[in-house]
Amino acid sequence: MSNQLYIKEIQALFDEVQKSKIFEDQKMMTDAVPLFSIAEINTKYAEEKNTEGFSLKDFVMNHFDFLGARVSIQRDENLPIKEHIEKLWDDLTRTAYEAKGTLLKLPKPYIVPGGRFNEFFYWDSYFIMLGLQASGRVEMMENIVENCSYLIQHIGFVPNASRTHFLSRSQPPYFSLMLDLLFETTHDAGIYVKYQDTLEKEYAFWMNGEEDLERNSCVNRVVKTKDGDILNRYYDTENEPRPESYLIDIEDYKTATGEEFYRNIRSACESGWDFSSRWFADGEHIQTIETLNLAEVDLNCLLWHLENTLAKSSADKNFSEKNQYFSERAARRRQMINKYFWDEKTGTYKDYQTKKDTKTPSEHIAALYPLFLGLADQEQAKSVAKIISEKFLYRGGLVTTTKKSGQQWDLPNAWAPYQWLGFKSMKNYGFNELAETIKENWCSNVERVYKNTGKLMEKYNALDTETIAGGGEYPNQDGFGWTNGVYLQLQQN
Repeated sequence: MSNQLYIKEIQALFDEVQKSKIFEDQKMMTDAVPLFSIAEINTKYAEEKNTEGFSLKDFVMNHFDFLGARVSIQRDENLPIKEHIEKLWDDLTRTAYEAKGTLLKLPKPYIVPGGRFNEFFYWDSYFIMLGLQASGRVEMMENIVENCSYLIQHIGFVPNASRTHFLSRSQPPYFSLMLDLLFETTHDAGIYVKYQDTLEKEYAFWMNGEEDLERNSCVNRVVKTKDGDILNRYYDTENEPRPESYLIDIEDYKTATGEEFYRNIRSACESGWDFSSRWFADGEHIQTIETLNLAEVDLNCLLWHLENTLAKSSADKNFSEKNQYFSERAARRRQMINKYFWDEKTGTYKDYQTKKDTKTPSEHIAALYPLFLGLADQEQAKSVAKIISEKFLYRGGLVTTTKKSGQQWDLPNAWAPYQWLGFKSMKNYGFNELAETIKENWCSNVERVYKNTGKLMEKYNALDTETIAGGGEYPNQDGFGWTNGVYLQLQQN
């Protein structure tokens, strides 16, 4: 079965709709729900498309339901920001007790990011949980964990988001961190035992193919270096245009320079950073994207956390062999993070270029992960903190890279997840003043934009705090799950 079965079944119509740009946003058609059987729609389309006066837009509007393609938020005038966010949790709550169109079924209610994003997203949900914790909404935190577990048990991993066309990739593996957050909230140590099997299944997904790997080669999400060390990379099993950005991909492909352009694009989406100069071989143009040639510092740190959590849950279950296995894997990974990602020359963490056996030149904020998870030593942390304060910290928060490329995960944008990671990382190593500045700069930017627009945004402009952030494949979105979550959590710390 194809990963995009439903969209593949209407491929001719889908292709025509996306190429004719009848919707400003390519995501509209991927989220549409058919009102009739697929066979019926295809037959009618074949019969009518060449007839006189045929209107593609009318045909689509008559055969698909677009309700729920957008999260529209009605707000009361001038509510204080925290009260507004409390209301937003309810506005952003959805259920999907049955599959519809591309939307996957989930057993529990969940929170969507907002705007055009009207489905369950994997890594967003962790940062949403931070806010739910601050709001005392424990049941919804548990729902999110249950939904992730359901997806891992039924699909083998948590897809990028809960739609059929995302069944070829995941997102940064935050499930084990979600369990930590839930434990911190409920003090129920039983949750690690409860989800032991789920943790193992997610781990198996990320490590799939490692057994047969030769040195200096890659398969799926696993890399074996020339020294025989195992690292991980972001990866997508499909090598074709993304349905949700169909035309954009087809256009970019015409001038692409590397191999497997579509897979490289999709693999960057698995990182959540779509898109950034971080992935580009020339540091400038998306046509040179080479995600597949990289092992990433953030992913490997998150998998260390997963291994460490598995060691802990195995010990709780008295699985002594498994405890030893995962403890050893975590210890090994810790060494690898230092060996492959720590860059002595620049005094920060970089991604590793597997083909060239070098660190990548890109300076980016994912260097925070070893500090966030306590993997850096004090000297390393001090060096990273200095670079963060000198190169990444602006009036409106922490930027993601030091390069302005026009991509949304580059300068000048500040994204909620990295304000939390920055704050926590600095706190972990005693750089309290820097932590407070990060918090203050970004929170005041969020408050200012809210005061001026009544909205909470997906991302913020950290340099020019008089404007709204831009870049990327779609306009800045309003809602917004992870912004709400991180803002509330920072206000409590």
